[in-house]
Amino acid sequence: MRHLTEIDDLSASELQELLALGATAGAPPVLAGQGAALIFEKPSARTRNSTEMAVVQLGGHPVYIQGQEVGFDTRESVEDVTRTMACFHAVVAARVFDHSVVERMAALDVVPIVNLLSDQAHPLQALADLLTMQTEYGSLAGRSVAYVGDANNVARSLAIAALLAGMEFRIASPDGYGFRPADHHRIAAVGGSLVVATSPEAAVTGADAVYTDTWTSMGQEAEAEQRRRDFAGFQVDESLMALAATNAIFLHCLPAHRNEEVTDGVLDGAQSRIWVQAANRMHAARAAFAWLLRAGE
Repeated sequence: MRHLTEIDDLSASELQELLALGATAGAPPVLAGQGAALIFEKPSARTRNSTEMAVVQLGGHPVYIQGQEVGFDTRESVEDVTRTMACFHAVVAARVFDHSVVERMAALDVVPIVNLLSDQAHPLQALADLLTMQTEYGSLAGRSVAYVGDANNVARSLAIAALLAGMEFRIASPDGYGFRPADHHRIAAVGGSLVVATSPEAAVTGADAVYTDTWTSMGQEAEAEQRRRDFAGFQVDESLMALAATNAIFLHCLPAHRNEEVTDGVLDGAQSRIWVQAANRMHAARAAFAWLLRAGE
Protein backbone atom coordinates (compact mmCIF):
# COMPACT_ATOMS: atom_id res chain seq x y z
CA MET A 1 0.00 0.00 0.00
CA ARG A 2 1.26 3.47 -0.91
CA HIS A 3 0.67 6.84 0.75
CA LEU A 4 1.46 10.46 -0.09
CA THR A 5 2.45 12.33 3.05
CA GLU A 6 5.30 14.23 1.37
CA ILE A 7 6.60 14.42 -2.19
CA ASP A 8 9.63 12.25 -1.47
CA ASP A 9 7.28 9.34 -0.81
CA LEU A 10 7.61 9.17 -4.60
CA SER A 11 10.65 8.35 -6.68
CA ALA A 12 11.61 10.62 -9.58
CA SER A 13 10.02 8.22 -12.07
CA GLU A 14 6.84 7.92 -9.98
CA LEU A 15 6.58 11.70 -9.84
CA GLN A 16 6.68 11.74 -13.63
CA GLU A 17 3.87 9.17 -13.69
CA LEU A 18 1.71 11.42 -11.50
CA LEU A 19 2.46 14.46 -13.67
CA ALA A 20 1.47 12.48 -16.76
CA LEU A 21 -1.77 11.45 -15.07
CA GLY A 22 -2.47 15.03 -14.07
CA ALA A 23 -1.96 16.24 -17.63
CA THR A 24 -4.34 13.61 -19.02
CA ALA A 25 -7.88 14.76 -19.75
CA GLY A 26 -9.57 11.45 -18.98
CA ALA A 27 -10.11 10.13 -15.47
CA PRO A 28 -10.10 6.38 -14.73
CA PRO A 29 -13.14 5.41 -12.62
CA VAL A 30 -11.00 3.92 -9.85
CA LEU A 31 -13.39 5.22 -7.17
CA ALA A 32 -16.61 4.06 -8.82
CA GLY A 33 -19.12 3.20 -6.12
CA GLN A 34 -16.64 4.08 -3.36
CA GLY A 35 -16.15 6.90 -0.89
CA ALA A 36 -13.24 9.19 -0.10
CA ALA A 37 -12.93 10.71 3.37
CA LEU A 38 -11.66 14.31 3.31
CA ILE A 39 -10.80 15.38 6.87
CA PHE A 40 -10.18 19.09 7.46
CA GLU A 41 -8.74 20.30 10.77
CA LYS A 42 -7.89 23.52 8.88
CA PRO A 43 -10.36 25.06 6.39
CA SER A 44 -9.46 25.74 2.77
CA ALA A 45 -11.35 26.91 -0.31
CA ARG A 46 -9.01 25.47 -2.95
CA THR A 47 -8.19 22.22 -1.18
CA ARG A 48 -11.81 21.33 -0.45
CA ASN A 49 -13.12 22.16 -3.91
CA SER A 50 -10.22 20.57 -5.78
CA THR A 51 -10.27 17.30 -3.83
CA GLU A 52 -14.04 16.93 -3.86
CA MET A 53 -14.18 17.42 -7.61
CA ALA A 54 -11.21 15.10 -8.14
CA VAL A 55 -13.05 12.33 -6.31
CA VAL A 56 -16.20 12.98 -8.38
CA GLN A 57 -14.17 12.79 -11.60
CA LEU A 58 -12.85 9.40 -10.50
CA GLY A 59 -16.40 8.14 -9.99
CA GLY A 60 -16.39 8.32 -6.19
CA HIS A 61 -18.33 10.06 -3.46
CA PRO A 62 -16.40 12.65 -1.40
CA VAL A 63 -17.32 13.08 2.26
CA TYR A 64 -16.14 16.35 3.84
CA ILE A 65 -15.41 15.92 7.55
CA GLN A 66 -14.52 18.79 9.88
CA GLY A 67 -11.79 18.27 12.44
CA GLN A 68 -14.11 18.50 15.43
CA GLU A 69 -16.25 15.69 14.01
CA VAL A 70 -13.42 13.21 14.49
CA GLY A 71 -11.45 14.96 17.25
CA PHE A 72 -8.00 13.51 16.69
CA ASP A 73 -6.61 12.37 20.06
CA THR A 74 -9.38 14.13 21.98
CA ARG A 75 -12.59 12.39 21.00
CA GLU A 76 -10.79 9.41 19.49
CA SER A 77 -7.22 8.42 18.70
CA VAL A 78 -5.78 9.11 15.27
CA GLU A 79 -5.45 5.37 14.77
CA ASP A 80 -9.08 4.62 15.66
CA VAL A 81 -10.34 7.43 13.43
CA THR A 82 -8.29 6.05 10.53
CA ARG A 83 -9.56 2.51 11.02
CA THR A 84 -13.13 3.82 11.22
CA MET A 85 -12.76 5.75 7.97
CA ALA A 86 -11.30 2.64 6.31
CA CYS A 87 -14.59 0.84 7.02
CA PHE A 88 -16.35 3.19 4.59
CA HIS A 89 -13.78 4.75 2.25
CA ALA A 90 -11.22 3.64 -0.32
CA VAL A 91 -8.90 6.57 0.45
CA VAL A 92 -8.49 9.03 3.32
CA ALA A 93 -7.09 12.52 2.81
CA ALA A 94 -6.44 14.90 5.69
CA ARG A 95 -5.55 18.56 6.16
CA VAL A 96 -3.99 18.73 9.61
CA PHE A 97 -2.04 20.94 11.97
CA ASP A 98 0.60 18.37 12.98
CA HIS A 99 2.43 16.33 10.35
CA SER A 100 2.73 13.40 12.76
CA VAL A 101 -1.03 12.84 12.35
CA VAL A 102 -0.75 11.85 8.68
CA GLU A 103 2.34 9.79 9.45
CA ARG A 104 0.43 7.86 12.12
CA MET A 105 -2.47 7.35 9.73
CA ALA A 106 -0.19 6.03 7.01
CA ALA A 107 1.67 3.73 9.42
CA LEU A 108 -1.48 1.62 9.82
CA ASP A 109 -1.53 0.65 6.11
CA VAL A 110 -5.30 0.12 6.16
CA VAL A 111 -6.13 2.58 3.36
CA PRO A 112 -4.09 4.99 1.19
CA ILE A 113 -3.46 8.29 3.04
CA VAL A 114 -3.02 11.64 1.31
CA ASN A 115 -1.65 14.71 3.08
CA LEU A 116 -3.78 17.72 2.08
CA LEU A 117 -1.48 20.00 4.12
CA SER A 118 0.40 19.77 7.39
CA ASP A 119 2.78 22.04 9.24
CA GLN A 120 5.67 20.38 7.37
CA ALA A 121 4.38 19.55 3.90
CA HIS A 122 1.93 20.38 1.11
CA PRO A 123 2.54 17.69 -1.53
CA LEU A 124 -0.59 18.21 -3.67
CA GLN A 125 0.26 21.90 -3.97
CA ALA A 126 3.74 20.98 -5.19
CA LEU A 127 2.24 18.63 -7.78
CA ALA A 128 -0.03 21.42 -9.00
CA ASP A 129 2.97 23.75 -9.17
CA LEU A 130 4.93 21.32 -11.34
CA LEU A 131 1.90 20.74 -13.56
CA THR A 132 1.64 24.49 -14.08
CA MET A 133 5.30 24.86 -15.00
CA GLN A 134 5.18 21.76 -17.19
CA THR A 135 2.23 23.19 -19.12
CA GLU A 136 4.21 26.37 -19.65
CA TYR A 137 7.59 24.94 -20.58
CA GLY A 138 7.12 21.28 -21.47
CA SER A 139 10.11 19.52 -19.96
CA LEU A 140 11.01 20.67 -16.44
CA ALA A 141 14.57 19.34 -16.49
CA GLY A 142 17.08 22.16 -16.44
CA ARG A 143 14.49 24.82 -15.57
CA SER A 144 14.75 26.95 -12.43
CA VAL A 145 12.23 28.13 -9.87
CA ALA A 146 13.00 30.91 -7.38
CA TYR A 147 11.07 31.00 -4.11
CA VAL A 148 11.05 34.31 -2.24
CA GLY A 149 9.81 34.31 1.34
CA ASP A 150 9.25 32.06 4.33
CA ALA A 151 10.79 28.58 4.01
CA ASN A 152 7.52 27.00 5.09
CA ASN A 153 5.69 23.75 4.29
CA VAL A 154 4.88 24.93 0.75
CA ALA A 155 8.52 25.80 0.10
CA ARG A 156 9.76 22.46 1.44
CA SER A 157 7.44 20.36 -0.71
CA LEU A 158 8.12 22.51 -3.77
CA ALA A 159 11.88 22.21 -3.26
CA ILE A 160 11.69 18.42 -3.05
CA ALA A 161 9.39 18.20 -6.07
CA ALA A 162 11.49 20.55 -8.18
CA LEU A 163 14.70 18.66 -7.47
CA LEU A 164 13.03 15.30 -8.18
CA ALA A 165 11.91 16.75 -11.52
CA GLY A 166 15.45 17.82 -12.42
CA MET A 167 14.92 21.52 -11.81
CA GLU A 168 17.10 23.98 -9.96
CA PHE A 169 15.46 25.28 -6.78
CA ARG A 170 16.52 28.65 -5.40
CA ILE A 171 15.28 30.25 -2.20
CA ALA A 172 15.76 33.64 -0.54
CA SER A 173 14.42 34.15 2.97
CA PRO A 174 15.04 36.73 5.72
CA ASP A 175 17.37 35.75 8.54
CA GLY A 176 15.62 33.29 10.81
CA TYR A 177 13.07 32.23 8.20
CA GLY A 178 15.13 29.82 6.12
CA PHE A 179 14.92 26.04 6.07
CA ARG A 180 15.62 24.33 9.36
CA PRO A 181 18.66 22.01 9.34
CA ALA A 182 16.46 18.90 9.23
CA ASP A 183 14.46 20.26 6.28
CA HIS A 184 17.60 21.35 4.46
CA HIS A 185 19.08 17.89 4.94
CA ARG A 186 15.93 16.17 3.64
CA ILE A 187 15.74 18.43 0.58
CA ALA A 188 19.44 18.09 -0.18
CA ALA A 189 19.13 14.29 0.07
CA VAL A 190 17.07 14.35 -3.14
CA GLY A 191 20.13 15.55 -5.04
CA GLY A 192 20.23 18.16 -7.77
CA SER A 193 20.75 21.89 -7.50
CA LEU A 194 19.55 23.60 -4.31
CA VAL A 195 20.62 27.25 -4.09
CA VAL A 196 20.21 29.29 -0.90
CA ALA A 197 20.46 32.84 -2.23
CA THR A 198 21.69 35.88 -0.34
CA SER A 199 18.87 38.13 -1.56
CA PRO A 200 15.60 38.03 -3.51
CA GLU A 201 17.42 39.61 -6.46
CA ALA A 202 20.08 36.89 -6.45
CA ALA A 203 17.42 34.18 -6.37
CA VAL A 204 15.20 35.62 -9.08
CA THR A 205 17.79 36.72 -11.66
CA GLY A 206 17.33 34.55 -14.75
CA ALA A 207 14.77 32.22 -13.09
CA ASP A 208 12.07 30.56 -15.20
CA ALA A 209 9.47 30.79 -12.43
CA VAL A 210 9.15 33.08 -9.42
CA TYR A 211 7.13 31.86 -6.45
CA THR A 212 6.01 33.37 -3.17
CA ASP A 213 3.58 32.66 -0.35
CA THR A 214 2.05 34.68 2.46
CA TRP A 215 4.44 35.97 5.08
CA THR A 216 1.98 35.00 7.82
CA SER A 217 0.38 31.58 7.50
CA MET A 218 -2.75 30.30 9.24
CA GLY A 219 -2.09 30.04 12.97
CA GLN A 220 0.67 32.70 12.91
CA GLU A 221 -1.62 35.73 13.10
CA ALA A 222 -0.08 36.91 16.39
CA GLU A 223 3.26 37.24 14.57
CA ALA A 224 1.89 39.28 11.65
CA GLU A 225 3.32 42.68 12.59
CA GLN A 226 6.75 41.29 13.41
CA ARG A 227 6.78 39.30 10.18
CA ARG A 228 5.93 42.38 8.12
CA ARG A 229 8.98 44.08 9.57
CA ASP A 230 11.21 41.04 9.12
CA PHE A 231 10.12 40.50 5.49
CA ALA A 232 10.70 44.10 4.40
CA GLY A 233 12.50 43.96 1.05
CA PHE A 234 11.11 40.52 0.18
CA GLN A 235 8.01 41.66 -1.71
CA VAL A 236 7.70 40.33 -5.26
CA ASP A 237 7.00 43.41 -7.36
CA GLU A 238 7.37 44.36 -10.99
CA SER A 239 11.02 45.39 -10.60
CA LEU A 240 11.94 42.04 -9.07
CA MET A 241 10.05 40.11 -11.76
CA ALA A 242 11.96 42.07 -14.40
CA LEU A 243 15.14 40.29 -13.26
CA ALA A 244 13.72 36.86 -14.10
CA ALA A 245 13.97 35.20 -17.50
CA THR A 246 12.15 36.93 -20.34
CA ASN A 247 9.41 34.31 -20.44
CA ALA A 248 9.28 33.77 -16.66
CA ILE A 249 5.99 33.09 -14.92
CA PHE A 250 4.77 34.03 -11.44
CA LEU A 251 3.24 31.49 -9.04
CA HIS A 252 1.49 31.77 -5.66
CA CYS A 253 -0.32 28.98 -3.81
CA LEU A 254 -3.01 31.41 -2.54
CA PRO A 255 -4.64 32.98 -0.65
CA ALA A 256 -2.52 36.07 -1.27
CA HIS A 257 -2.20 39.12 0.93
CA ARG A 258 -2.30 41.60 -1.89
CA ASN A 259 0.38 44.29 -1.89
CA GLU A 260 2.14 42.61 1.02
CA GLU A 261 4.22 39.65 -0.23
CA VAL A 262 3.28 40.48 -3.84
CA THR A 263 1.89 43.48 -5.66
CA ASP A 264 -1.40 43.60 -7.54
CA GLY A 265 0.59 44.34 -10.68
CA VAL A 266 2.37 40.98 -10.47
CA LEU A 267 -0.64 38.94 -9.28
CA ASP A 268 -2.84 40.26 -12.09
CA GLY A 269 -0.10 40.76 -14.66
CA ALA A 270 0.65 38.93 -17.89
CA GLN A 271 3.28 36.70 -16.23
CA SER A 272 0.93 35.47 -13.51
CA ARG A 273 -0.32 31.89 -13.71
CA ILE A 274 -2.05 31.79 -10.32
CA TRP A 275 -5.46 30.77 -11.70
CA VAL A 276 -4.01 28.04 -13.91
CA GLN A 277 -2.11 26.91 -10.83
CA ALA A 278 -5.30 26.91 -8.73
CA ALA A 279 -7.14 24.87 -11.37
CA ASN A 280 -4.27 22.40 -11.40
CA ARG A 281 -4.94 21.61 -7.74
CA MET A 282 -7.88 19.49 -8.95
CA HIS A 283 -5.80 17.73 -11.60
CA ALA A 284 -3.04 17.07 -9.06
CA ALA A 285 -5.49 15.58 -6.54
CA ARG A 286 -7.12 13.42 -9.22
CA ALA A 287 -3.73 12.12 -10.30
CA ALA A 288 -2.64 11.38 -6.74
CA PHE A 289 -5.82 9.49 -5.84
CA ALA A 290 -5.78 7.52 -9.10
CA TRP A 291 -2.10 6.62 -8.80
CA LEU A 292 -2.32 5.52 -5.17
CA LEU A 293 -5.36 3.34 -5.81
CA ARG A 294 -3.72 1.74 -8.85
CA ALA A 295 -0.50 1.20 -6.90
CA GLY A 296 -2.44 -0.77 -4.30
CA GLU A 297 -3.98 -3.17 -6.83
